This record gives sequence, C-alpha cells and structure tokens, in this order.
Amino acid sequence: MPGTDAQIVGAVLGGDTEAFGVLVDRYQERCLRLALHIVGSREDAEDAVQESFLRAYRYLGGYREQEKFAAWLYRILVNQCRTLLARRRRLELPMAEWEWDVAAASDAGVENGALRAELTRALDLLSPDQREAVVLRFSEDLTYDEMAAITGSGTSALKMRVQRACARLRRLLLEGANA
Repeated sequence: MPGTDAQIVGAVLGGDTEAFGVLVDRYQERCLRLALHIVGSREDAEDAVQESFLRAYRYLGGYREQEKFAAWLYRILVNQCRTLLARRRRLELPMAEWEWDVAAASDAGVENGALRAELTRALDLLSPDQREAVVLRFSEDLTYDEMAAITGSGTSALKMRVQRACARLRRLLLEGANA
C-alpha cells in the first residue's frame, strides 16, 4: 500500500488496521538505529522501538496531519528511550557497551574497528542529553527545528548541547589518540 504517511494514517483510522504495518516497515530500521545510538544496547533499543510503535498505534488519533509523521514517531521513541535510561539510572546499572551494527557503522563512514571502539567510548562518556542531541543531529541528520519538535527542548538549547558535546567528543578522542 504505497502512499504518504498521512494517507496511511487516515487508512488506519478509517479501520484498515493492517495499513499500520506499512508505517512500521517504513520506519522500523531508522527507529532502531536512533534508539540504539541513544540507549547503547540492541536489546533495549528493540524494546524501545516496539513500545514506541505500540504507543504510536494506540495514540494515532492524536497525530496531526500538518506534522511530519516521522517527527511525531521520533518524539515518542525519544521519550521511550529517556524513560528506559532513567529506569536504568535508578537501578544504577552501568551503560552497556555500545553495539554498532554494520549498516549503522557503514552509514557513518566508520570502517576502522579501533576508531569505532574509540568513538563508542567517547559517546558513552557524554551525558544522555548530549548523546541524544548528537545522535539526532548527525546520525539522523535532523534540523534543529525538527530536533526541537522531537525533544521538546528549544533550538538554542539544542545548539548548545550539540556544541558542547562536539567539544567534549573532540577532547576525548584527542586524549585517546595521545594515550
């Protein structure tokens, strides 16, 4: 069933529940990559994506056609990842080692295993807010306005997070290269 996201949402709301599968197929891989970069664990990322699609289906009536469906879905996913990270912090579990799949690594142009490991270590040392901002900006290639719609933060705050995160990543990666 080809069509725009808004047309597919309309079909689902009109009773064609099977049409939601088209949206899942369209966005599952991107959502999984985004969640993986935010939470750092494939298992947690898969759980967050699954829960996000369930919530999106449940609250599809709240979607407004003038809003991009991807941004609406990403907002649900980012909130789900935040909840998962907060739960993890409450349990005081250390952040799992980042798992980068081959597609995500090649998408980012990272082929060298040592560089990938160093980048993983550096990203793991960022605050969750900074990591989220960097992933949305550079991995998902979103504009600051799109990021603001997803996160609920202002564009100036997001710009500052990205700037500080990049500066910290630069320091961490240079320290690693000099070690």
